[in-house]
Amino acid sequence: MSTTITAADINKLRQATGAGMMDCRKALTETNGDFEAAIDWLRKQGQKVAAKRSDRDAKEGVIIAQTTADHKTGFIVTISCETDFVSKNADFVAFAQSIADAAVANNVKSVEELNEVSVNGAKVADLINDKLAAIGEKIGISRFERIEAPYIASYIHGAHRLGVLVAMNQEAAEAGKDVAMQIAALNPVAVDAAAVPAEVITRERAIVTEQISADPKMAGKAAEMIAKIADGKMNAFFKEQTLLAQAFVKDGSKTVADHLKSVNADLKVIEFKRVALG
Repeated sequence: MSTTITAADINKLRQATGAGMMDCRKALTETNGDFEAAIDWLRKQGQKVAAKRSDRDAKEGVIIAQTTADHKTGFIVTISCETDFVSKNADFVAFAQSIADAAVANNVKSVEELNEVSVNGAKVADLINDKLAAIGEKIGISRFERIEAPYIASYIHGAHRLGVLVAMNQEAAEAGKDVAMQIAALNPVAVDAAAVPAEVITRERAIVTEQISADPKMAGKAAEMIAKIADGKMNAFFKEQTLLAQAFVKDGSKTVADHLKSVNADLKVIEFKRVALG
């Protein structure tokens, strides 16, 4: 049975990838409407598509990234709404900040726990319902992240549209802020190659291998040669997409790993969280 491809489906794929309408239609048709498979299909055709990451889930809202006073626990709280008119409103930003403050003060570990916390005598869940009734838009806690480490740096970018937490093995305020800005700007998939999820590596290798095999110049070439070229492309992927291997945004002559070593030979990034509206 054939799958019906709607204009809404095509538009969604266009928004996610930046590909043309006809290419999106063909991609969805070829993959029976499977959105993720359609993205891979476009990439296998050699198209440069926009990165689709899990951090692109709330269309509008306010993102607050902050830490406890001792910088040992970090939180990202996203309060979503439907329009930028609301998200840019100072009262709504203050409302989001009050909920994030409550998360920090109560050291909550989940959205469910945060909803039960009291702010000025009222539960967060009730405050959200009251705000929804007052502004007439659907709002809620759409994303919650929490990490612990010996030292955590936080960073908010672009009028609360993007938040970053960086967990480090020791205190390094300036380096932490620099790394957080790096993550905000270049959106790495992991700290280093070893931390890239296996499914991401499998997916990327399948895409580059198909791209290589489809090249007319590779017709009749041995599988070993194709695999070797794929290895090279994967090495380039790790260099571009993993934090420590990326060129440092403040000095492109060295990597982020080099910069950390120049600050302190023992300084390490343990993990990071990046949440963005989009």
